[in-house]
Amino acid sequence: GWAGEGPGASGKNRRVCHAAARLEMGSLWEEFNRLGTEMIVTKAGRRMFPTFQVKLSGLDPLADYVLLMDFIPLDDKRYRWRWGDGGRGLDLGVLSPTTLPCRYAFHSSSWLAAGRAEPAAPGRVHFHPDSPAKGAQWMRQIVSFDKLKLTNNLLDDNGHIILNSMHRYQPRFHVVLVDPRRDSERFAHQNFKSFSFPETQFMAVTAYQNHRITQLKIASNPFAKGFRDGDPEP
Repeated sequence: GWAGEGPGASGKNRRVCHAAARLEMGSLWEEFNRLGTEMIVTKAGRRMFPTFQVKLSGLDPLADYVLLMDFIPLDDKRYRWRWGDGGRGLDLGVLSPTTLPCRYAFHSSSWLAAGRAEPAAPGRVHFHPDSPAKGAQWMRQIVSFDKLKLTNNLLDDNGHIILNSMHRYQPRFHVVLVDPRRDSERFAHQNFKSFSFPETQFMAVTAYQNHRITQLKIASNPFAKGFRDGDPEP
C-alpha cells in the first residue's frame, strides 16, 4: 500500500506533508526479505536488484521537487555467513537457525554477528537524475533509481553509494521541495519528507552467500544472464 512518513510529519510544508510513496515490486521485495536480501557491492559499483522504485502521490503538481536516496546502517555489527554441514550436527554455538530470526537463517547455514561494525563508510546521497522536476512529472510515472550503484571502494570518485561489506543497511527515500524563498534554508526542516520500507533492508556482500538468494535473483532478474556468464553488469 501507500506509505507516509512516521511521527514528525506534522509541521511540514503543505507541499510535502501530503506526499505518499508506494514501493513497486513489493511482493518481490518481500520474497527476498524472507530469505535475507543480499546486495552485491564491488569496487566499480553494482546496481541494485530488485531496483528501488516508487509510485508517488500527494505532491503539488506545479511545485518543483528533488528526489534522493541514502542508506543507513541497521545496527552496529558486522556479520559472517556460517555454512552448515547438511544437517550432520555442526555446532553453531549458542546461536542456531532455530534461535535466529528466520530471515537470517537457512537450515544449518546462517548469518552470525561477527563483531563490532567497521567505521561507517562516507555518507553519501544519490540524487535521481531527473531532479528537479514538477510534482506532476514525478507522479505521472513510476520513479526508478536504476542508475544507483553500490560500492565498497572508500576512495570512489564516481558518486556511488559507499557501503561496508557484511553489514546490514536500510535504504531511505526523500522528497525535497525546491523552496523558491530567498531565506529557504530557514525552512529546510519543513521542506522534505522521508520514507523507509523495512522490506528493502539488505546485507551488503561481495559475493552471494545464501544460494537461495542467488537462485531467486536469477529467476526474477531479466538481466540474470550476468549471473550465469560471470558478466558483472547486464
